[in-house]
Amino acid sequence: MRLLSYPMRAVLLWCLAVALPGCIDPYMPDVIDSTKSYLVVDGIINSQGVTTIVLSRTYDIAAKTAPPVETGATLYVEDEAAARYTLRESTTKGTYTSASLTLSPAKKYRLHIRTIGGKEYASDYVAVKNTPPIDNIGWQAATSGLNIYVNSHDDANDTHYYRWSYEETWEIRPLLVPSVEYLNRKMQDIRVPYPQSCWITEKSANIILGNTTSLGRDVVSDQLLRSFSTTSDRLYTKYTILVRQYAQTKEEYEYWSLLKKNTENIGTLFDPLPAQLTGNIHCLNDDTELALGYVGASSVQEKRIFISRGQLPPAWRLLTGYESCVPPDTVKLSNVDNTFSNPVVIPVTPTFSPMGSLQGYTRSSVECVDCRKRGTAVRPSFWQ
Repeated sequence: MRLLSYPMRAVLLWCLAVALPGCIDPYMPDVIDSTKSYLVVDGIINSQGVTTIVLSRTYDIAAKTAPPVETGATLYVEDEAAARYTLRESTTKGTYTSASLTLSPAKKYRLHIRTIGGKEYASDYVAVKNTPPIDNIGWQAATSGLNIYVNSHDDANDTHYYRWSYEETWEIRPLLVPSVEYLNRKMQDIRVPYPQSCWITEKSANIILGNTTSLGRDVVSDQLLRSFSTTSDRLYTKYTILVRQYAQTKEEYEYWSLLKKNTENIGTLFDPLPAQLTGNIHCLNDDTELALGYVGASSVQEKRIFISRGQLPPAWRLLTGYESCVPPDTVKLSNVDNTFSNPVVIPVTPTFSPMGSLQGYTRSSVECVDCRKRGTAVRPSFWQ
């Protein structure tokens, strides 16, 4: 399932105030109350690598589908001297990528967008921020669970404002491994076994920010990124997290702070009402047309760590994610045809009497035996 972009989530969550009791007047921003669909821009200009921008549209908060993507647009990054770097739409519709760029820290850059409908947008020119390296990604197993932290510093004392995102991948292994299959109205040894390992990857869905403005040095110490309970199924076999670090300007940091406030602090009578997000993207040929998002420019630093089950406290009772699948039901021989003619019912193993005679077969569902229903059986290139 595709996660909503941060700007899109902010727009949609503006509507949560309608869930407040009837004695409270609901807050309904114009952008939500309108039937118009506005452009949402998600991404940054990567000064030392590939720039990826995702374009989508605002849509009805009650819709049960994914947000509509903006396809067929023309995008480029440009500096104040009009040097341009083109982005092309990838196979993922609405996602636009550049070649690997090396941009000058002495220049300012902006993103230019022309939609297939003829609207032109541009972000404000912004200076390039140099992101310091990640010192390390640490973790600690506490009585309450696992906490993952990031540490960094800037000897030049020039960063101060930080943002982090991550991608996490974990291995899953079904508890049931079929040894037989039902084919052409008869049971036989399975010809092509189901994969015994799959991998699930998810991107961070929360906003993680930090600043060092109140400190004597530009040092990030043990910034919390991720927490797990002592039963989390993501830790059952092996888990990895790829952390990305971004330096921000004060203005960009303030935008993301407001976005975080809008998306995470709404829900009770004591929370502040959502604030209007202005961003730094403007429509060049229609002053009345809104656009949502903030496009900054910085290098990106990455670091990955792995955590194996053997590194965690043995007392932790980690879940597999397949608890509802065991024990499997048993099908008697007299019911084999009626049961396994349904393709969603999968035979697992034969069952035998104490004397060794065949009695029937255990059964389960595709979701319980085929881990490809939850992830991919293709081993990630980075997996260790």
